[in-house]
Amino acid sequence: MLTKRILSSIFLVAITMLAIIYKWFCPVFAIFLIVGGLYEFFKLIERQGIYVYKYFGMAIGVIIPLSITFRFELTKNWELLFIVLTLLAIFLLQFTRREESQAVVSISTTVFGILYIAWFFSFIIKLRFLPYGANLVAAIVLITKFGDIGAYLIGSRWGKRALIPRISPKKTVEGAIAAIVFSVLAALASKSFLPEKAVFSNFHLLALGMFFGILGQLGDLSESLIKRNCQAKDSGAIFPGIGGVLDVIDSLLFTIPAFYFYMSTVLA
Repeated sequence: MLTKRILSSIFLVAITMLAIIYKWFCPVFAIFLIVGGLYEFFKLIERQGIYVYKYFGMAIGVIIPLSITFRFELTKNWELLFIVLTLLAIFLLQFTRREESQAVVSISTTVFGILYIAWFFSFIIKLRFLPYGANLVAAIVLITKFGDIGAYLIGSRWGKRALIPRISPKKTVEGAIAAIVFSVLAALASKSFLPEKAVFSNFHLLALGMFFGILGQLGDLSESLIKRNCQAKDSGAIFPGIGGVLDVIDSLLFTIPAFYFYMSTVLA
């Protein structure tokens, strides 16, 4: 198990580095993870006997990052309009079905999956396209994932008090504290490759590390809630020793959009 986990981690680090270094690879990276994440999410929902517009949702999951990459006029500055049109399209698909039971659940779950996975994770492309984009993506991934590593290492070894057992029995208070500490350390370490600006002072990075250390855990807990509701241990098994795509990106789904909005404001 440990060997598989290490090999999967090496692969993930390698493709993440490619997305950071090569701007053109970032959309490819995002689409791969978005489509994989949506597929896993919709399969979890289908196992509960709920019909979802899986392939339509996955198609939108491809269109969103492509529209950001190539700046399609329809979605360039009209993301809310695009979401409304997506919702309208799902309603039209529902009208073609003879089965009307759980229509609201089917529609809302499909839209939720698109927003939660496709829209949120596509912000990694927007972040990569900002000035100093490669540095910014590297920083937020480092901060978030070091938090994950800290929670896992400390929580599994010294964790005693359950954090929220009804959602994730294995997550502990000690692991949560470790996640914040590790995120802060990663934030301070990221100063070595971030541009020399006031926004990246030690105090600022300390605050960012604490904030994103907490936000990353909320992302992790949110996915745990979904898996718990669907009676699943992992979202999938594409990465041996780790789990599915959602198990990898869950903590990033909240941190990347928040970091993008913050950076796009302070660097404007």
